[in-house]
Amino acid sequence: MIPTPMSKQTYTVCFCFRRRFRIPAADPPAGIKLLFDKYSVNGHMTADHLQRFLVEVQNEEKASIEEAEAIITHNSSLIFHRKGFNLDAFFRYLLGSSVPVLSPHSVHQDMTAPLSHYFIFTGHNSYLTGNQLSSDCSDVPIIQALERGVRVIELDIWPNSTEDDVLVLHGMTLTTPVELSTCLKSIKNHAFSASDYPVVITLEDHLTTDLQAKVAEMVHHIFGDMLFTPDKDCLKKFPSPESIKKRVIISTKPPKEYLKGEKTQAKENGSHEKGSSTEAWGGEIPNALDDKDESDEDDSGDDEDLHSNDVAPEYKSLIAIHAGKGKGGLDDWLKVDPDKVRRLSLSEHELEKAAKTHGPQLFTQTNILRVYPKGIRFDSSNYNPLIGWMHGAQMVAFNMQVTHPLLSLKIYKILSFLFVYASCVRQGYGRSLWLMQGMFRGNGGCGYVKKPDFLLTGGHEVFDPRVKLPVKMKLKARDLSLIYITVYMGEGWYYDFKHTHFDAYSPPDFYVRIGIGGVGDDSVMKKSKRVEDSWNPAWNEEFEFSLTVPELALLRIEVHEYDISEKDDFAGQTCLPVREMSKGIRPVPLYTQQGDKYQSVKLLVRFQTL
Repeated sequence: MIPTPMSKQTYTVCFCFRRRFRIPAADPPAGIKLLFDKYSVNGHMTADHLQRFLVEVQNEEKASIEEAEAIITHNSSLIFHRKGFNLDAFFRYLLGSSVPVLSPHSVHQDMTAPLSHYFIFTGHNSYLTGNQLSSDCSDVPIIQALERGVRVIELDIWPNSTEDDVLVLHGMTLTTPVELSTCLKSIKNHAFSASDYPVVITLEDHLTTDLQAKVAEMVHHIFGDMLFTPDKDCLKKFPSPESIKKRVIISTKPPKEYLKGEKTQAKENGSHEKGSSTEAWGGEIPNALDDKDESDEDDSGDDEDLHSNDVAPEYKSLIAIHAGKGKGGLDDWLKVDPDKVRRLSLSEHELEKAAKTHGPQLFTQTNILRVYPKGIRFDSSNYNPLIGWMHGAQMVAFNMQVTHPLLSLKIYKILSFLFVYASCVRQGYGRSLWLMQGMFRGNGGCGYVKKPDFLLTGGHEVFDPRVKLPVKMKLKARDLSLIYITVYMGEGWYYDFKHTHFDAYSPPDFYVRIGIGGVGDDSVMKKSKRVEDSWNPAWNEEFEFSLTVPELALLRIEVHEYDISEKDDFAGQTCLPVREMSKGIRPVPLYTQQGDKYQSVKLLVRFQTL
């Protein structure tokens, strides 16, 4: 039921008094009224007027009179004149516009280039339900990730206690294992529920030769013809996403000795960082990485190990994307081999060091670079993904756990790891994850986004995000009077939240944070005024942003509810790739902290570019 102008809410104050607030119906904001006046005559917008509005404001240059007439007919009820819009009908049409905020909303980028030419939606420790030390391992977060469009799933594979089967778990921790076969079957069943483009399974291998052979048999049995295997030992060039649609690819580093892996994991888990979840929505995203680093992987295996007699040949033949750093330092790690391509994994801090001295973009023009969270992120928090993308990294691996860490923990775990829980409540949720989700809303949400041309070309003169560049583009969110939150058509906080969710004593006091996530010079956040005691706030504000690298820019929008005595409440967020935003006035849905779309809450935003 849509609230009428006489709808009221009652709040109790001090157990004795009650405050009653009238909830007015949403009216068109001032900016919409001005536009309606401009494109109408005597309060009436005809098809001719609407067609001109579509061309001049909505940037729909090919809009015809016939299309305008169809819009009016489709959006007119019996109480409105079918030959045109009045102000209220025009306002409701804008709120319910079928034109998505991202355009085009389907896959539209060239998908015939090699895999190395794309940013790929990548998960980290995809099997964990919560923190990195004591949560359960399960196929549930894998399924959830695939349904959100994630294209790279990471599995850590270890022998079971009798060394006759293979388990998935975070080694040398108290994470409870799940069988590898369970994870692989779930990947098969859900791999292409959100996208037809290939799924990559990265394996962190801690197996004996016999178990490697067992894994090979298991993978072939489960995936069958879905499995992509190369004709030769090493690919000279990666295939394109288009050429291997609905295929599964295996990527792993050269196998190592089981005990070596054990020692590495034991070393990794020996420290803890306080406050590592400060990037949750209450804190801002850092533009640079910390100087400290603890890796959570040992990727120093030599590619030559694949050719040793200790490797099961059937396991070796599975590997389509070879991984490994090789011996030596950064010079060797980032060396480009003209005869084969490979995947290199660096921790977030290793990437920062490499970027200062080596220029990883040259490596990533033909090879794949994977960046993963440093090992002290026990709480499953994340880093700023733009640091990876601006250096050409295709696989920026993120924690995307969506299950609460305490749901299935054993009592002994709670006692042993009590110190972890204080910092792991939010886990991977927060602004870093919102940026990741925003980037992969682009290109139809298929999980592959074409890298900008400046990251794909050039010799030694490569893109340096630290160099100050001239302004290439200006982005305007015109008139936050044109960013308007309404309760029409059941869309608003009035429906998605209890009336005391934000404030026990009065309606909420909403404000907007809006800005850009991008290279250092482009990253900025601004704040609107606060609208008090209103479920239907209108801010009527304009924000302007200058962009130097619009190709990597993400528009960030957050709504918060002001709380004078405590931390402000979260009320919704979205993140959108600037280069794909539709110009004009669009309804913008908001999402939860986890990235789930609210049923009703939306903003009305006008986008312009100069």
